[in-house]
Amino acid sequence: MRLATPLRKNDNVLIITGKDRGKKGRVLKVLPEKNRLIVEGVNMIKRHTKPNPGKNVKGGIVEREASLHASNAQLVCPECGAQTRVGHKILGDGRKVRVCRKCEGVVDK
Repeated sequence: MRLATPLRKNDNVLIITGKDRGKKGRVLKVLPEKNRLIVEGVNMIKRHTKPNPGKNVKGGIVEREASLHASNAQLVCPECGAQTRVGHKILGDGRKVRVCRKCEGVVDK
């Protein structure tokens, strides 16, 4: 089963709940099968890695982003700059685009 999230890669989002509430970031990766996102600079974890000279991996403590549930992030509209829900609209040329629920501006380029 594939859960659809209205957020896509490179969208700017605002974290609305959890330990990183209020932070803004760019979506690096979307995991639709788990309905999760990886957002730049949000939900940082420390990973203890073992050195692996074969793969040219240095050992030590690596800090990286962990995934968070898509419901904990909300899209930031590129036109009005407000956090918003996402609607859909079919344009005159037949394209289906995502729109801001507040200003009705088109989110997709």
